[in-house]
Amino acid sequence: MIQSPFLGRQERFDVVGSTNDVVRGWLADGVPEVCLAVADEQSAGRGREGRTWTAPAGSSLLLSLGFRPRWLEPDRMWRLPAVVSLAMAEAAEAVAGLPEGRIQLKWPNDLVIDIGAATSTAWRNVETGGIVRGFDVRKVGGVLGESVGLGTDDPSVVIGIGINVNWRNDTVPVHLAPTMTSLLDASGGQSVDRDELIEAFLARIELRVVELRDGRFDAADWTARQMTTGHLISLHQPDGTVDVVRALGVNATSGALVIEAEGSPREVHVGEIDHVRFLTAGTRV
Repeated sequence: MIQSPFLGRQERFDVVGSTNDVVRGWLADGVPEVCLAVADEQSAGRGREGRTWTAPAGSSLLLSLGFRPRWLEPDRMWRLPAVVSLAMAEAAEAVAGLPEGRIQLKWPNDLVIDIGAATSTAWRNVETGGIVRGFDVRKVGGVLGESVGLGTDDPSVVIGIGINVNWRNDTVPVHLAPTMTSLLDASGGQSVDRDELIEAFLARIELRVVELRDGRFDAADWTARQMTTGHLISLHQPDGTVDVVRALGVNATSGALVIEAEGSPREVHVGEIDHVRFLTAGTRV
């Protein structure tokens, strides 16, 4: 991996329980930011709301970054996972040979690719009843942010990201296959070098973190990559309630999802929901 003064500590593991746990321990022990843990396999990886994240050894890029962001206001802390997502999207496109903008973001924390145009997927639109072709969103990566001490003089934030690199779709568990893809499949079967991907990611995340420290955030890129915008979606809340709404966009100041609710715009924040799912396409036909 790249040796850089940007990194206070970096280490690569064959297997760990969770890279987030490794980095959290380093921060608790006083390791300065930015620290990086990379693993070929996780035995206890997790996503949002305690969901598990599993992948065969060597099939994915699994890493966590640790920060001590005294330089970032608590209400702007969402921008750390945002820049991690943007840096990985750019790096993955470059290394996998994908067009710029091919990897998009599904608010709040997924990296996704619409493979519908390539597969001629057909759906029945839930609003019109008509047939929609070319819309089949698959998850290629996910981000998990965890924090301690926000609003104090010693905050720590861990951002974990996992991206499916050379995990062939025909080897994915049946229950996951309809919803996920990999860089290998997106690039037409071209194997992707994970070491090259790490280096490309680190080069980009360093630039974006430096910008954040200087008070700058690439709101235009973050907004442009939001696949959720304009689509009918379902919001699944912690109490089991499900609301079907139109996503209007995102707020680059608050990090919120902007939806249309009863004819008016309303903001939804990450802590208010468990899942976001696309409904524009309706049911597969």
